[in-house]
Amino acid sequence: MFFGGGFDGFPGGFPGGAGRGSQKVDNTSLYKVLGLESNASDSEIKKAYKKLAIKHHPDKGGDEATFKEITRAYEILSDENKRKLYDEGGEEAVESGGGGGDAHDIFSAFFGGGGRRQRGPQKGEDLVHPIQVDLENLYNGKTVKLALTRDIICTACNGSGSKNPNANTTCQSCDGHGVKLVVRQIAPGMIQQMQARCPDCEGSGTSIKPKDKCTECSGKKTTKEKKVLEVQIDKGMKHNQKITFAGEADQKPGMLPGDVVFVVQQKEHPKFIRKGDDLLMQQRIKLVEALCGCHFVVEHLDKRKLIVKTKEGELIRPGDVKTIEDEGMPMHKNPFVKGKLYVKFEIEFPENGSIAPEDVKALIGALPPAQGVPPHNEAEEVVMHDADIQNLGKGTGHGRSGAYDEDDDEDMRGGQRVQCAHQ
Repeated sequence: MFFGGGFDGFPGGFPGGAGRGSQKVDNTSLYKVLGLESNASDSEIKKAYKKLAIKHHPDKGGDEATFKEITRAYEILSDENKRKLYDEGGEEAVESGGGGGDAHDIFSAFFGGGGRRQRGPQKGEDLVHPIQVDLENLYNGKTVKLALTRDIICTACNGSGSKNPNANTTCQSCDGHGVKLVVRQIAPGMIQQMQARCPDCEGSGTSIKPKDKCTECSGKKTTKEKKVLEVQIDKGMKHNQKITFAGEADQKPGMLPGDVVFVVQQKEHPKFIRKGDDLLMQQRIKLVEALCGCHFVVEHLDKRKLIVKTKEGELIRPGDVKTIEDEGMPMHKNPFVKGKLYVKFEIEFPENGSIAPEDVKALIGALPPAQGVPPHNEAEEVVMHDADIQNLGKGTGHGRSGAYDEDDDEDMRGGQRVQCAHQ
């Protein structure tokens, strides 16, 4: 056979095959990339990749080309089918055999077919459905079971709609075309011609007498089926990412079924905000913690407790942002590599009057001295009041300004009356 030992007279199946066949196949390089022997177990491959990926990740200062080489090696060796191809024929076998092409396409490519395929049946519409996912499930991964009801080809009549195959006749309304020419008026004196699906045969081009209709589907050619799909939410999936189930949408006679597509919709989280593979959280601390050091506990999305401490002598200012390495979201398809957790600090100040005078003196003695105000004979001392920045530019002056405006109006009115009196 062609795919077994090749054609007679041609080693390997083709002219020049003997030359290629004499070359030694390289099926060990990818194992060496991960520092493993070719008999390594799946767990050893996984462990080696995790260690190297973290070490050589570009975000950690590693070389991007090396990181891609490590990822490429893991992608092949962690897949049972690709690893088998690689062990037998090296990366060339993976490239040619792992692409999913069938025997007919390969044969056509070698013998002048150019990979051209005959035009097949039309594909039906895809069923797109949004799926709400918590940030916890995008971090940890989860399998969700979702039920759907779809149309399938009637098994009783094999999609013909009739009790026996010869009962279908050409639709008299559309002459078997499945469409009809419809004329409609779009404006006075103007008409438009367009094609529309025949309502009598529903676009099939055939009609069935009532007595000949299939009792299972009532001549509709399809029946309803309830099906449960297991939707795998992978670690690190992002908002609007799609999960596709090929060929699981409605079935119609003479057509390929469409796909069922679930679109991930990430829910808002009360604590964490996601930006790519990074997470951001707000942390409120007291003023004494900002000045003297603080530590707090963060419960992560996988329920782990992280104890976060500031460095000795480190001060936290309002709006300061710190990062915690490898505590962000896992990278999709590469969950051993994680982003960063950003912590933005908010300082809680004491209430007015809550610090005793003697404590104020102690603080003055402990803290760096304040900037003094130089004496100035012509300076005027003023008092500040609480205000809302939203009122900036909206208000009017107080005190003499309002009185001045009112007096000015009265003077203007009085002036007019005097002028009228002299006239």
